[in-house]
Amino acid sequence: MNSQTGPEPPLVLAVDIGTSGVRAALYDCSGHEVEGTEARVKRKFETTSDGGAELDAEEALEQVAQAIDVALAASAHLPARAEIVALSCFWHSLVGVDDEGHAITPVYGWADMRAADAAEELRASLDEGLMHARTGCRFHPSYWPAKLLWLREEQKDIFARAKRWMTFAEFLTLRLFGETAISVSMASGTGMLDVRECVWESGLVERLGLSLDQLPRIVQRDDTFKGLRDEYAHRWPALRDARWYPAVGDGAANNIGEGCMTPARAALMIGTSGALRLMWEGTPLKEIPPALWCYRADHRRFVVGGALSDGGGLYSWLRDAFAMSEQKETTERALALMEPDAHGLTIMPFWAGERSTGWSSNARGAILGLTMHTKPTDILRAAMEAVAYRLAFIGDALERLAQGFGIVASGGALLSSTIWGQIIADVMGRPLMLSGVHEASSRGAALLALELAGKIDNVALVPAPPGKIYQPDMARHALYREGLERHRKIYERLIVDQEFARLISQASAR
Repeated sequence: MNSQTGPEPPLVLAVDIGTSGVRAALYDCSGHEVEGTEARVKRKFETTSDGGAELDAEEALEQVAQAIDVALAASAHLPARAEIVALSCFWHSLVGVDDEGHAITPVYGWADMRAADAAEELRASLDEGLMHARTGCRFHPSYWPAKLLWLREEQKDIFARAKRWMTFAEFLTLRLFGETAISVSMASGTGMLDVRECVWESGLVERLGLSLDQLPRIVQRDDTFKGLRDEYAHRWPALRDARWYPAVGDGAANNIGEGCMTPARAALMIGTSGALRLMWEGTPLKEIPPALWCYRADHRRFVVGGALSDGGGLYSWLRDAFAMSEQKETTERALALMEPDAHGLTIMPFWAGERSTGWSSNARGAILGLTMHTKPTDILRAAMEAVAYRLAFIGDALERLAQGFGIVASGGALLSSTIWGQIIADVMGRPLMLSGVHEASSRGAALLALELAGKIDNVALVPAPPGKIYQPDMARHALYREGLERHRKIYERLIVDQEFARLISQASAR
């Protein structure tokens, strides 16, 4: 960047809409973040005693707008304005709107488990294996089919009033432009898209009592939004003529931002949740392993992997529950001094339910092995190891698709703990490289928009800077294999046994 002329245009405003906050920043035409333009707005989903996880749609919209306000103010001194707006958004959300485009439901998040019975009903009435092959998704409360069936059966008035259903990303563009459409990336995360043909899966649409005009139009490759409604055109005059690209799923954007766009490198992320994903360009998988999902990044690229509902969110919950939030350095030192699996605990890290690898609709968190000698740091360390075990199970499933892949890791939770990266490397028995990218999902969204705009030939040709490498300690790996095997056996007794899981679920609901 020339100090006289500023970053080379076109500039991209990248907005990353996550479950725990919204981030906005400007990027130059090469995908480098423009220093000093970052904005963050923190928030969290509200949980309910019956398993809900919700955002108020209007508040969530205003949080995005506030992040854009701050980023634009921080970049006002630049000689060039943002010509492109790139969006990444958390996958799997659902919101219903009326004829006027107003939300009549909250934004239901992926951690909302109230549709557990509906997921079981779908499994009993439809061929889940066939639907998994078509949509890339299992029947699970985190996806649209179960949520919509739950709403149809339990919230009949709301279901009848809703004229359209969409993710939060489409609700955002509907309010900004008066029109909306969904990218194949966001659509693939609903569980309703035929990921091979890029059309809504007609069997599911019919089963749920919907019509196609109640679902967003699926965009073509080069579709953009332009022409903000007056309210936002006056609020953001610098974006009056900008082209807005439909949102890409945050996981896909994360892979692109980390430079993990071939089966040779997997992207591991621990934010509020956790995930391990491979991406490739070309044809769809012939067969999707039951433990995994398969989504799209765009019309050219696929993403396959697994997701954990508990990652950094569980880490934060435990630190808050045990009043350790103000003792970060002391806690980290205590955690670092502990030997692998030395606490005698086995944790099922399903506070927010289970997704990969077993897709249980009724899984709940559990701590086994507690004694009078157990300390809060023992529980925190055991939870971090349990998350690493669950990621290892996903890695085993991915290994059948792409042997020997490397791992690049990112996420605020990994940066919050100095030892978690080493734990994961030791558990998995392979090197783990921290991403050198400040914000991978934002960068990925910006790069993809630049490619679509014809400013970059192929995002795969844009290297990502490397970061710290954690080399596995194979002696520790051997100890962790024992802990992992114990975790597997207890998981099979507590979670795979669905009748027992249902009893736990019923007890927790009282």
